Amino acid sequence: MYLLEPSHREYDPPAVLRDAIKCFWYDTREMGELDSAFEVLPDGWVEIIFRFGSTGEPSSPFIMGLLSQPVRLHARGRLDIIGIRCYPWAVSGLLGRPPGSEGWRMPDHPIARLQPMLARCVQAGRIGEALAHLERQLLQARPHIALDGMLARAGAALREGQGTMPVSAVAAAAHASVRTLERRFRQVSGHTVKEVSSLMRFEQVRNALVRDPHAGIAGLAHALGYVDQSHLSREFRRYSGTSPAVFAGRRRRDPFGGFVQA
Repeated sequence: MYLLEPSHREYDPPAVLRDAIKCFWYDTREMGELDSAFEVLPDGWVEIIFRFGSTGEPSSPFIMGLLSQPVRLHARGRLDIIGIRCYPWAVSGLLGRPPGSEGWRMPDHPIARLQPMLARCVQAGRIGEALAHLERQLLQARPHIALDGMLARAGAALREGQGTMPVSAVAAAAHASVRTLERRFRQVSGHTVKEVSSLMRFEQVRNALVRDPHAGIAGLAHALGYVDQSHLSREFRRYSGTSPAVFAGRRRRDPFGGFVQA
């Protein structure tokens, strides 16, 4: 998730972390003096979020897991965010704990103890230094994490297909049966391969409409492997709570509204 504003910046992780982390990112926004709500839209990522400056819930840091529908968060004042965008099949190993064991909160995890130090860096405008602290913490833990080869192969297939690859094809790429892959995938991510694939495909539609709110829905349905335009519209409403046409209309009126991925 992130704010579609010029302030958004992304940073590549060290090579040894790239099987678990897509990128680190930073964003900032003035939310105003009154409590303001903003919407986080579903996508195919799990985010570790550190927030600074602004008051509001949830407390920092927290995990924004895979969503089945939009979530509204609240903030007031200047909001600075550092995020770690993780592959859903790898974040459990990265943090060394099962999915959902702490909900959104991470009070006892070593990475949570960096919050005060990161806050000082952000307040001073030293974003690079803040990211370096996060990288060091994660690199210290990385040698102790055993990479699951089956999930790594499945994850590579999912990334390549961007939600359009059948589960049977993902299992074949992972050199596993569908049953074995689904069982292991659910153990480490809390979701099935099909659920993650559906979110990844929705994300492609959503991003296409963010980039071009005038894009044709029928063309997107064909390009992304939906049965037809009606199928795309049903899936889009399932995750966003609205139709593609209404969503696109909102983007035309307010291109910087909401937290989305591009």
